[in-house]
Amino acid sequence: MNLVNVLRSCVLLVLLSPNSGRAAQRQLPLPLRDHPGNVFLAGEFVAVPPPPGSADRWDLVDYEGKLAGAGAVTGVRLELGRLAPGWYELRRGGAEAAFSNRVSLAVLPPLKWPTPRTSPVALDVAMAWFYPPDQMPAAASLCALAGVNWVRDRLSWPELEPQRRQFAPHNRYDASAEIQARAGLRQLQVAHISPKWANTNTARFPLDLRDAYDFWHAMAIRWRGEIEAFEPWNEADIENFGGHTGSEIASFQKASYLGLKTGNPRVIACQNVFALHSAAILQDFAANEAAPYFDTFNLHHYVAFDRYPAVYADFRAVAAGKPLWVTEASLPVKWSGDERFKEPAAADLRVQAERVPKTFAASLNEGTAEMFYFLLPHYSEGQTQFGLLRPDLTPRPAYVALAAVGRLLADARPLGRLRSDATNLRAFVFQARPDGRMYDVMVAWTTEGTAGVVVPAIPEGVFDHLGRARPERPGRLEVGTEPRYFVFPRGFAARLPLQPPPAAPPAARGRVSPVVLQALLPPEQLDLKQSAHRLPSGKPQIVHLRAYNFGPRPVNGRLTLRTPPGWTAELPPRLALAGNADVDLNLELLCPATTSPQTVRVEARFAGEAPAVLSFRLLTGPAK
Repeated sequence: MNLVNVLRSCVLLVLLSPNSGRAAQRQLPLPLRDHPGNVFLAGEFVAVPPPPGSADRWDLVDYEGKLAGAGAVTGVRLELGRLAPGWYELRRGGAEAAFSNRVSLAVLPPLKWPTPRTSPVALDVAMAWFYPPDQMPAAASLCALAGVNWVRDRLSWPELEPQRRQFAPHNRYDASAEIQARAGLRQLQVAHISPKWANTNTARFPLDLRDAYDFWHAMAIRWRGEIEAFEPWNEADIENFGGHTGSEIASFQKASYLGLKTGNPRVIACQNVFALHSAAILQDFAANEAAPYFDTFNLHHYVAFDRYPAVYADFRAVAAGKPLWVTEASLPVKWSGDERFKEPAAADLRVQAERVPKTFAASLNEGTAEMFYFLLPHYSEGQTQFGLLRPDLTPRPAYVALAAVGRLLADARPLGRLRSDATNLRAFVFQARPDGRMYDVMVAWTTEGTAGVVVPAIPEGVFDHLGRARPERPGRLEVGTEPRYFVFPRGFAARLPLQPPPAAPPAARGRVSPVVLQALLPPEQLDLKQSAHRLPSGKPQIVHLRAYNFGPRPVNGRLTLRTPPGWTAELPPRLALAGNADVDLNLELLCPATTSPQTVRVEARFAGEAPAVLSFRLLTGPAK
């Protein structure tokens, strides 16, 4: 019986087991018949097409550059036999072969248990944008083989709704959703531009928040049962994606949340993700009491690992106790050489691979519920290469490192960071489920040199950052700059001196209101660094506000206004809205000169409903 048949038998046993529980919702992933990307499971016979070129000899080298095989180029496939787990490069013409005459391949240890639906190992794939429909099954298969739980995709709002309330027929986004769902992958979808009919400045939110409500309502219905989570906007706090204040982000979030939840109450409505940990923008966002309007608090980062505690603390302070989802993170490397390939040098490929488990371990220790590594496809910005795969889907070593994370940190929950006198040591301990069994797993590395860790038990398994088994001396763990996984019996961590992971703050209380308030301030008056808009001082100004009722019932309530001392302000005292209606309001202000942002707060209260809150920041003086 060959390996594939053995794995299929295991799948049936899992699915028929009365104790299989939630794992039965997924099957063990098997490679597609043609092994796209040259990715195989250990035990399979490896045969691949020869690399391009005219040389009649080939060499196979492993991750360390050691010769793992050689032979003559014959036929349309080179038979390499059964290879140990790891990353390999096939070179046509020997060690001096040009990059165009090389091809990579990977051999992964097979998963022995379906990836838990609660595993934090996730991946940004951007399937709909990077892969045509005929390549999507292959890319989805590579995600599943790597033990990925969630994947992140990309959509274009203008493509899906080219005219207001006129939605596109079945297209690449639907194909992507269907294919990834069939592969057993949980999906997060995100947008980042408006259609021109919603805002001529398409980098910014739609001017009318009813357009956001209607769009996300339609998408939640369209992909019910396939896409489980949505980020309504990508990185709205940076100029590339509109450069919005915390107040603008909060109002947009509220309208989008209401649209998603009325379309599908079970959908996960994520907070529209932050790229920066700007104190001004985050405080402005939090002042709008948006916590009831997101199920997860989402953030991105591309910073050094030792900066994680400070960065996460800034976000955690305004996350209202909601689960943290890091939907983009990595510490990428530079490509070099021929611009046609944008391929990192061999040393940088090793650095990229080593950083994958470091990214996950350091992030998960901060309490991240889902960590989406950026990025699966071949993708560069300037001289930076992010991708785990090459354009032909063949793997870089970092893909093999991701598969090790998916297997060895499946369902990982942080237990803490090891206390040590060795200042160069970074060691994090998790309760995890490698191969379906619960263990305590330590991920450790050094910033430089080596360090020894004395432990009170012998690990049941030691693996390098590519997931390859490694021998280890009893009683003392030797750690270097390449990360190691040490798998111990469950309960082992209780005998270690651990610094506990940061605690999540208490969940914020609050209810959702059907009424959303919005400040309509001109972008040209924006001071993004201070999350504020500038107004002239010393003369009356009109600030345009809009109130939306996204509920079916009419509301009638009281408006209250709070402004800084010395400001003169006037706003109608009452607000009446029919069901599914909106109204414009004029806030009249006379502001003295200021040297720092000042906050204006508007609150609408209605009988039987949660209050609607709008908070925004103003500066006076000329725009910068």
